[in-house]
Amino acid sequence: MEAFRIRGGNTISGEVQADGAKNAALPLLAATLLTGQPCTIGRVPDLADVRTMRSLLTALGTTVEANGATVALQTPNITSTEAPYDLVKTMRASILVLGPLLARTGEARVSLPGGCAIGARPISLHLEGLARMGAEIKIEHGYVVAKAKKLTGCRLYLDFPTVTGTMNLMMAATLADGVMIIENAACEPEVKDLADFLIRMGARIDGAGTDRLVIEGVPALSGAHHAMIPDRIEVGTLMLAAAITRGDVTVTGLHPAHLEALIQKLREAGATVDVTGDSIRTRASGKLHAVSIRTLPHPGFPTDLQAQFMALMTVTEGMGIVTETIFESRFTHVAEYARMGANIRLEGQNAIVTGMDGLSGAEVMATDLRASAGLVLAGLVADGETLVRRIYHLDRGYEKLEQKLGSLGADVARVTMAG
Repeated sequence: MEAFRIRGGNTISGEVQADGAKNAALPLLAATLLTGQPCTIGRVPDLADVRTMRSLLTALGTTVEANGATVALQTPNITSTEAPYDLVKTMRASILVLGPLLARTGEARVSLPGGCAIGARPISLHLEGLARMGAEIKIEHGYVVAKAKKLTGCRLYLDFPTVTGTMNLMMAATLADGVMIIENAACEPEVKDLADFLIRMGARIDGAGTDRLVIEGVPALSGAHHAMIPDRIEVGTLMLAAAITRGDVTVTGLHPAHLEALIQKLREAGATVDVTGDSIRTRASGKLHAVSIRTLPHPGFPTDLQAQFMALMTVTEGMGIVTETIFESRFTHVAEYARMGANIRLEGQNAIVTGMDGLSGAEVMATDLRASAGLVLAGLVADGETLVRRIYHLDRGYEKLEQKLGSLGADVARVTMAG
């Protein structure tokens, strides 16, 4: 089993380029099921979750060819409408094939998804929305079984602005009869990126990037080419790596508007963040000040940066409160930070973090994708050696993170461990 061995204490500096967004890649790949014509997607990162989605699409009848970061896909005929457990057990985003399969073929059988242990993350809003569109939905033997002669647009208010739910329903609505209106839709950049791709395919979508989507169904979609957005979570992680090591890092090829909440909080903590065009330079020196964050749907502070920001707070001056409002079980990294000497007290959905002069290297266990990134950041600043186990979580969302950090001067190595 692979792990990261990190020797802390190095101040990182330099320039790196952002990769394509993992959270955009998966829905974009799923959306190609909506047409039989060729599609190409650029800037696709080489990640475990992306490889899983490609395998799933192949099992459904898609021809997938990768040429570097560009992936060509075509599904002339959907040969299977079942997304089996063996393929989707490690990735919750596999549920994103449900809407496209149902819209194009009138049926789908998708295993209830697995993935990171950060809460229940129910898919009830997906299923309720599809049922409102005329689908018959059943849960049988661990599978969602959906059938519909023809989906019909409706007006739908989401009780919570679910990202994957918004994406699934938007994809399904592109081929439905009539007009679909989704109120309280997710506003995340990845949702808008998917809408932009669908529009290139011939979909009629208004309001992408806002909380009100209007989708007018069309008889068929065509192929299209699309280069996905940069990964704001990877960028944010690298910005926080600069801050926690009191370094100086510039990340290029990104959309600064996607990171406004993090930029504001880093500046509040005392870091210097300079935005120039499509690049962000993050610098810090001396003591930073504790600040409080509250995770919220976009444009609020992203839950996917909560663990990494908490790592920074463990070595700031004063006390800050991290409030998690999106996922009920996203504090599993707290116990691992404590092994490194962090002073964190949990009270319900709040983590009260009192900054320390430093952390101590230790053997720790990654519990989910973003927690693993947070542990890596803690290791960068800890005294001595840190061993982060179970980095298969990390590989689901970061492409060669150890190489990027190494190019900036960090002492991070991928090692193979027994057991």
